[in-house]
Amino acid sequence: MQDWMKMAGIRSSEITDQALFKRRRQFLQASAAAGVTGLIGVPGIAAAKDGVPLPEPIIKSEFSTTDELSSKETITTYNNFYELGTDKGDPVRYADRLRTEPWSITVDGECDNPGVYTLEDIMKPHAIEERIYRMRCVEAWSMVIPWNGFALADLIKRMKPNSKAKYVAFETVVQDDLPGVSRNVLDWPYREGLRIDEAMHPLTMLSVGIYGEELLGQNGAPIRLVVPWKYGYKSIKSVVRISFVEEQPDTSWNLSSPREYGFYSNVNPDRSHPRWSQAKERRLAGNTSGLSALFTSKTKTQFMNGYAEQVASLYDGMDLQTNH
Repeated sequence: MQDWMKMAGIRSSEITDQALFKRRRQFLQASAAAGVTGLIGVPGIAAAKDGVPLPEPIIKSEFSTTDELSSKETITTYNNFYELGTDKGDPVRYADRLRTEPWSITVDGECDNPGVYTLEDIMKPHAIEERIYRMRCVEAWSMVIPWNGFALADLIKRMKPNSKAKYVAFETVVQDDLPGVSRNVLDWPYREGLRIDEAMHPLTMLSVGIYGEELLGQNGAPIRLVVPWKYGYKSIKSVVRISFVEEQPDTSWNLSSPREYGFYSNVNPDRSHPRWSQAKERRLAGNTSGLSALFTSKTKTQFMNGYAEQVASLYDGMDLQTNH
């Protein structure tokens, strides 16, 4: 059995008033883990309030990179979240419109334990880890983010997919008052998917926080997927449905522009986007913000975002130009 399959058993908010998170915070204090600080506002953009700290302690993950972290300001003010708008500043500007209380996730398809689960149901058995991952955007910029969450594999095991489940499909919430939803940028709801072995890989996680605090709306509150060896759009935000399916599921960007965005979407510097090269990237590290990043030097993009040693075997024999 491959090493990653052996490892799979390892256990390894939005801008709003803290009162809205009181019930969830009480639950977390009784069941999970974490710690730390607040957010810094950006001139010209609605300032992000302090996040709600997750309860201590956070388990430090063995999967974390030692790369320099991106600042909390950058991580929470320079985002892609098209339901909140297409400009990088729109998600923080409109995050208060995303309603995250109450929250439930529908689990369905080829599994033994389908149902509608509250966020507390989803999180309750899982210890919270800090996983510092490199995250690469298809637009040639990257960040290093200290996510807090748990392995998706742990949740999948609880749901007990059957032998027909070859893929895991995900959907993002659709709320009519989100400014991006009224625009025809994409066919809502936002959809993503992974092969079951990709979903079970120990690097794949469900995040409920960053920097020791609950996720903010602009970052995909209250729960999102994180797949660090793929481009950022695979890490779907604000998840409301997880489906176990036999056939490869449709994904939003692949439906929108299949020539530009493939199902796999692994970071591959040798496979250029039709409109730009992916060979280099600008790292938004330290206090580098979105605007100042325009003046930073580019660095060479790493194959599979630097995680090839852990995940390349998942794609043995595949043509990574065709299966992009």
